[in-house]
Amino acid sequence: MEREYTNVMEEIVVTWVQVLMSGIEYQTFCSCRKCKNDIITLSLNNLPNYYVTTEVGRIRIFGNLNTEENRKWINKRIINAIHVVGQYPKHIRGILLMDKGSTINYVFYLSCQREHK
Repeated sequence: MEREYTNVMEEIVVTWVQVLMSGIEYQTFCSCRKCKNDIITLSLNNLPNYYVTTEVGRIRIFGNLNTEENRKWINKRIINAIHVVGQYPKHIRGILLMDKGSTINYVFYLSCQREHK
């Protein structure tokens, strides 16, 4: 079933997260798919939804949201989500270590493309 509605706020957040995460200010943050999705969902959970069913409605809502005040307000929530996800990533990567006695040991640490501290 094809969706016949769009959340304009979701389109804005997804685009801004991609732009921010590719910027120099956030290169120390993980930009794997899991972290980006967590940033997007955390941001969207802290912003209102703006669902539309027509392109005219989409353009109107986007125009209403595209003010300096609203851009700062949305950007603040996205930046907060980037920092929260960066501090509390939700994925674990394990490393398999073998000792001389063929005993298998796993060491787990929080990681993805870059190590989280």
